[in-house]
Amino acid sequence: MSRDAEGRIRSWTETPSRPHFAPPPGAVDAHCHVFGPQAQFPFSAKAKYLPQDAGPDMLFALRDRLGFARNVIVQASCHGTDNAATLDAIARSGDRARGVAVVDPAITEEGLAQLHDGGIRGIRFNFLKRLVDDAPKDKFLEVAARLPAGWHVVVYFEADILAELRPFLDAIPVPLVIDHMGRPDVAQGPHGADMAAFRALLDSRADISFKATCPDRLDPAGPSWDDFAAAVAPLVADYPDRVLWGTDWPHPNMQDAIPDDGALVDMIPRIAPTVDLQRKLLIDNPMRLYWPELAGS
Repeated sequence: MSRDAEGRIRSWTETPSRPHFAPPPGAVDAHCHVFGPQAQFPFSAKAKYLPQDAGPDMLFALRDRLGFARNVIVQASCHGTDNAATLDAIARSGDRARGVAVVDPAITEEGLAQLHDGGIRGIRFNFLKRLVDDAPKDKFLEVAARLPAGWHVVVYFEADILAELRPFLDAIPVPLVIDHMGRPDVAQGPHGADMAAFRALLDSRADISFKATCPDRLDPAGPSWDDFAAAVAPLVADYPDRVLWGTDWPHPNMQDAIPDDGALVDMIPRIAPTVDLQRKLLIDNPMRLYWPELAGS
């Protein structure tokens, strides 16, 4: 574990390998974060973890090293509802990044419009109790009904609360994106109870997409993450128009098992083995959500 002089934790490798898999031109890393820099963008007083700085320069250098063209930056919980760090990174990207915000449900229409102008295209609801203190479903539904046209809601939860969340998810009036497939137990395999419940969710609405991400979080056996590949590849094959992929850099709270980003990229052909699936996963689907004005061009 690496800590700086202030006790902040680093959760990413400073020397990721170059992947053997070459993403297709225009590929999007559709799930990543920025941390600070803290001197400019302080962390929330409610933050459950205190990471070392991992700003846009580092993110864009990693993007180029891994062979990606664009990023979707998801507001990190350590920054709370102050989206300034995410907006700064988007502004510095040259329109090669868009974002997902975390907002106070009382945000005004003017506030939402300002986020839209800054490159935000969705908001995130987090139900991981170890990361957030409160997740008011009624207020979440109210703000979801007021989102700008074309936005979506990203939801982060663990598999053991999916049944409890179903009425809430069913009531969200805009398209959904599910982070990390709702964190299923991939050791159960592609036909296990967690995957079956997640497939039932996908089958309930045609406007639910998901991120086939985080083998490092979901497969406790570790590299080469064989259980993840076996469980997730059939899901990608069966829902090819609804799947996204991302690095999850800089891997919040993974300080005890820091993943190699190059190895994460090399998982892509194991879950999306054909050129057509890879294009949908990395280009068509994320571009439709985050750069609809360019999708298909």
